[in-house]
Amino acid sequence: MDAQSAEQTAKARSETPVFVQGSTMRHVLVMTSTGAAGLVAIFIVDLVSLLYISWLNDPSMTAGVGIATVVMFFSVSINVGLMIPIGALVSRALGARHYDDARRLATSGSLLMAAIGLGVSLIVLPFLPQILGAMGASGKTFQVAHSFLWIALPTNVLMAGGMAFSTILRAAGDAKRSMYATLSVAVVTVFLDPILIFGMGLNSDGAAISINLARVAYLGVGYLYVTRAHRLLARPSLQSVLRDTRPFFAIAVPAILTNLAAPAANAFFTGIMSQFGDEAIAASAIIDRVVPVSFAGVFALAGAIGPVLGQNWGAGRYDRMRQTLKDSLTFMVLYVLGVWLLLFLLQTPIVIAFNAPPLTAELVRFFCQLSGFIWLFISLVFVANASFNNLGYPLLSTFFNWGRATLGMIPFAYFGAQIGGPKGALLGIGAGSIVFGIAAIITAFWTIRRLQRQAVVIP
Repeated sequence: MDAQSAEQTAKARSETPVFVQGSTMRHVLVMTSTGAAGLVAIFIVDLVSLLYISWLNDPSMTAGVGIATVVMFFSVSINVGLMIPIGALVSRALGARHYDDARRLATSGSLLMAAIGLGVSLIVLPFLPQILGAMGASGKTFQVAHSFLWIALPTNVLMAGGMAFSTILRAAGDAKRSMYATLSVAVVTVFLDPILIFGMGLNSDGAAISINLARVAYLGVGYLYVTRAHRLLARPSLQSVLRDTRPFFAIAVPAILTNLAAPAANAFFTGIMSQFGDEAIAASAIIDRVVPVSFAGVFALAGAIGPVLGQNWGAGRYDRMRQTLKDSLTFMVLYVLGVWLLLFLLQTPIVIAFNAPPLTAELVRFFCQLSGFIWLFISLVFVANASFNNLGYPLLSTFFNWGRATLGMIPFAYFGAQIGGPKGALLGIGAGSIVFGIAAIITAFWTIRRLQRQAVVIP
């Protein structure tokens, strides 16, 4: 290690961890806003890609890309589940000023995440015909989805690596560089999408190719920031990886199970919508793109408060942990209400932009009118799960996410569709989330109280 590297390492060890001091609301706002900026960039790219596809005036192609992204959502959800132990373990080590442990855990976590990301692709690809068939894809819709996935799924390992590095940056409190790494995905995709889809006439396959190239950029930028700005990667060794496997998977397994609830619910919902034809599937695909862009703040909040809670737990600041949760709830409620108003006002421009046929337009409008009611309670589960995953209660996160995605969704969406068609299915999603959202956030505050009592008994 050269003199400059040694000086930077010594400085990092001596400084008070970022989130253990200052306003918790400020930390929540800074981490959420920078995280949301990166997420919005990625989600807008997905939205624009589907927008380009919709301009080809082929509902089957729009539906095919929509179904393909539901399948990709499974792999991304597993990646997100793998991010959680990296963020929790690294932020906790940094909060306790165990810098060498943080470097080792960051390295082991990144390697484990990349290996699993590759394994997921190898497992899913051979079963694509069965998976797509079960989701109601047929004819041209099936062909489009199948081709798209064979192009995009193999690079999931690159996405996993990029997400790992982005999480390490956030665990260190460097929200800005984490955002820059995420923005690289948007820059590459926005530039290449129109060239590949229209200029080269590759249609939906062009969108899949641009996803692969964007992932290369994401991995490269994240690696440079983690190694040069923070030096949070150590020389990998099999012994270190094996040592860290148990604590990693202790958090990762329930976190993955938790995150798989959302894509499983999406797949079920897509299957329900497929009963009403390609226009209903296209509406579901548009809603799946509008939701992440609109509610990116909620997604970012769930990832933002993890490092804040983790560092304060490592420092024994339970008062700051409770305040972080309260600040997160305040932000979430105001944000969801604001987005609800915005979607209500923009429902017509959204429908026009996607050149939506009659049934598609009707369903998208209905969602915009209903969105705040649905997401107010879903967001409570998001915030609570972030607390569970980072404070040693990942099984609670699994319980509430799967509870909402099964008991809180399947019967409500199914019977809603039987009674009121596709609109009834949308209404059912919101109705089923109420109990689980309220119960989850009450339990999150209880876990912090329990951790504090245990710390008093066993210092």
